[in-house]
Amino acid sequence: MNSTHHPGYARHRFPAEVISHAVWLYFRFRLSLRMVEEMLAARGILVSHETVRQWALKFGQDFANQIRRRLPAAGDKWHLDEVVISIAGRKHWLWRAVDQHGIVLDILVQSRRNATAAKRLLRKLLKKQGAAPRVMITDKLASYAAAKRVVMPGVEHRQHRGLNNRAENSHQPTRRRERIMKRFKSAGQAQRFLSVHDQVANLFRRPTTVCASECRHARTQAFQAWAEVTGIASAA
Repeated sequence: MNSTHHPGYARHRFPAEVISHAVWLYFRFRLSLRMVEEMLAARGILVSHETVRQWALKFGQDFANQIRRRLPAAGDKWHLDEVVISIAGRKHWLWRAVDQHGIVLDILVQSRRNATAAKRLLRKLLKKQGAAPRVMITDKLASYAAAKRVVMPGVEHRQHRGLNNRAENSHQPTRRRERIMKRFKSAGQAQRFLSVHDQVANLFRRPTTVCASECRHARTQAFQAWAEVTGIASAA
């Protein structure tokens, strides 16, 4: 195996290709840390699951931030939804926003499901996206309307359960990962993991309305972007 050395991976025993591949496996697929360890071992790469965890913590958020900057601007229609998750025996709420194309804009783990929590989500979205949407679509939770009147008063707000399937469906990968991880251990862990997980999913999201050749082309572009994000392309 050819080793690629990159300043961002200085003082690491394994080359950038191994580290970036392990991080990709962990955040891209429904794999536990021990599953990633075993998959690497099958290729003759002997690392512990704890090492994989440390790589995910050290590099994951930086990779996600770079992916976010590379993605196209968000659509003008935002779907917002919240789902309950159990963390250490306590009820928390995972708030998520996606655009009309299914791209996850942001997530926020909070202990409350009220107007204050909704305001926090909207303010975070505006700060990261830089502009308000044309339309905001939510379920009939009254907290959204109260928060919108304060944070985004000029935005059209549509409240109807049947209109928000896109946001509701975007929770499904989180549910599957939650089962693999045997629930999140803390709100901070959930926030850190999902902030990276959703951006990696955005990058490798499979187009739904194109032919097979276009899907393959999109996948090739995603792998090229991943190589650039992780520093492999520039160091090769």
